[in-house]
Amino acid sequence: MGIAELNEMQQQTIAQYSSNKDIVLLSATGTGKTLAYLLPALSSVDTKLDEVQIVIIVPSRELALQISTVVRDMKSPVRCVPLYGGRPAMEEHRTLNGVQPHVVVATPGRLVDHLQKGNFSPGRVETIIIDEFDKCLEFGFRDEMMQAMQLMPAVSKHVFTSATDSEEFKSDSFLRLNFLANREDVDSRIRMHYVQSPIKDKLETLLCMLRVFGQQQTIVFLNYREAVERTYKFLKESGVGCEMFHGAMDQEHREKALYKFSNGTSNVLVSTDLSARGLDIPDIDNVVHYHLPLNEDAFIHRNGRTARWMAEGQSYIILNEEESIPEYIQGDVPEFFIPKHLPPVSQSKWATIYIGKGKKDKLSKMDILGFLCKIGGLSREEVGRIDVKDHQSFAAVHRSCLRDVLPKLKGQKIKGIKTLFLEAK
Repeated sequence: MGIAELNEMQQQTIAQYSSNKDIVLLSATGTGKTLAYLLPALSSVDTKLDEVQIVIIVPSRELALQISTVVRDMKSPVRCVPLYGGRPAMEEHRTLNGVQPHVVVATPGRLVDHLQKGNFSPGRVETIIIDEFDKCLEFGFRDEMMQAMQLMPAVSKHVFTSATDSEEFKSDSFLRLNFLANREDVDSRIRMHYVQSPIKDKLETLLCMLRVFGQQQTIVFLNYREAVERTYKFLKESGVGCEMFHGAMDQEHREKALYKFSNGTSNVLVSTDLSARGLDIPDIDNVVHYHLPLNEDAFIHRNGRTARWMAEGQSYIILNEEESIPEYIQGDVPEFFIPKHLPPVSQSKWATIYIGKGKKDKLSKMDILGFLCKIGGLSREEVGRIDVKDHQSFAAVHRSCLRDVLPKLKGQKIKGIKTLFLEAK
């Protein structure tokens, strides 16, 4: 996975994982909590048994997909299946019957649904891991999590992870692994600024900032879905390559937005706090608080999208004449002044090609890379991230090459299969 050495938090978690106590792992966003619990958890799985042995509960579909992807990337013999709302439960039921997973990663409501219907047996489930426990509570999943636990009576071990502490974790019954003091190191790598908007409506100020940022990857946080859609529409009409992301979008559009942002096709993601948790996109340069965060925890998690894995990042708060910097932001925050002479809106370096076939058609990343180089005439450096889904695939290519490469692909067969090759809009 390209990781030369585990950090202190990961080493300590692995060393203490076999404790008889339930574990609470507290560590800042972006420090590698997922690997910290997956490494010892997967090592405890008996792969000779075709039964679910570990259940990981998560607050969002995106985190379920991300964790299952990490398990796959570890090339472990442990089979893992994500379960989440926004798609037919029957489709997941067929997957459970076919794959016979050892690990299930699920959102609370969908997990309860499968347990109640008997779609997998909980008899061998001895460990429950609740990732982003504080976010699960914030989303109102307490009752569903309790119901799920009651439906898995063989569980003897619970692991809770969180980027913020709470009174619920102060009991002596927990083994507390508290690495939140390391947040100071994360904070030291994030440079804070405030930007003064001359009028109450901040859209023009935001656009000017994005023109200054150029091709840098930026997340713009707003508090409401309607505001996300309004801001996205304004930026799109202004020529900014951006995507929007909020909880009312269907799963297909949410996945597409995240993919185009993470592969660099779009430089800007306009989002509610939904994207403040559970997204592992390593190279985000800027976090912009268009709306002031509702509380300090929201502020911490938003900023946690940048300066990940020892990188540095920038955080900007846009204030109008009626707003001021919240009291929980400590220290002197310098003002960022927008230059008088601004560059034009910058187009992203990459574009995305949609390919109408995927894993179920026996396509791999190497098949697609070879096809784009041989038939499309691209060099390896002109091809970016490639993602292969079950029934479709996506490949990032240099935007400057897109107009030439699409006609070359039209009507061609990849691995003997004729399919569509289109720019992903």
